[in-house]
Amino acid sequence: MQITLTDIERESYKDSPVHRLDGRAKILATIAIIVFAVSLPRIDDSNFVRLAAIELYLLSLILLARLNLFYVLIRFLAVLPFGLAMVVIQPFVRQPFIDTFTVIAEFPLGITMTYEGLYFGLSLLAKYIVCVSAIVLLSSTMKMNDMVVSARRLGIPKEFTLLLTMMVRYLFVFWIMLKRIRTAQKTRLFDIWNKNVPRRWILEQVGYTISSLFLRSYEQGERTYISMLCRGYGNDTDNIYIHKNKLRFTDATFIISTAAILLLLVLM
Repeated sequence: MQITLTDIERESYKDSPVHRLDGRAKILATIAIIVFAVSLPRIDDSNFVRLAAIELYLLSLILLARLNLFYVLIRFLAVLPFGLAMVVIQPFVRQPFIDTFTVIAEFPLGITMTYEGLYFGLSLLAKYIVCVSAIVLLSSTMKMNDMVVSARRLGIPKEFTLLLTMMVRYLFVFWIMLKRIRTAQKTRLFDIWNKNVPRRWILEQVGYTISSLFLRSYEQGERTYISMLCRGYGNDTDNIYIHKNKLRFTDATFIISTAAILLLLVLM
């Protein structure tokens, strides 16, 4: 089964109580959850209970939003290896904030695995899972354009929101270019998994694909920028109209509920 960027983005167009929440409420709740997870003590027995509780809260929101769990899992797995690489090395590193270590395994070249390092690595993994879950929930229940507009309403500097807007636009341009190249390759019966073709030749074709993708994206970026200039685009983004609206009762309730849960977990 092939999953495209459009398929994943389609989840944000669903209609559910979580999707209907104001973008500012969801961004504030996400930031609060990430700050809560990161600010927990490095080593504390209550960390896992607190993180498990907030993870259950996030899973309940995912179910309430009626998100496709397969797409949620794909997004989660796409980001997980970046943090997993840092977690794997922790049992073999002697952290300076730990006074005593208990060796549980010894390996060649003087490498040892310690209980304290393993415990710290698992705690780090739990924090990472909570942060990624919060970000996946936010990005799955908000359209990318709404996320930029909500950031502007929260007072995020216009330079950051402008960069985010450009990234969103060029992300889809990049994806369309890649689809066209792949379609052209399929019409020429190119198959990267064909075992009857030398691997060196396949690697050369992949290199040609990457260079072609870069050149086409660059040319498309030039055309897009010229079109934006023709429509009056400039450095002054204050002229972009942002509709002002107040937070509703449901939005305020969501923010207060999330804050209350986090406060309760802090006081545990």
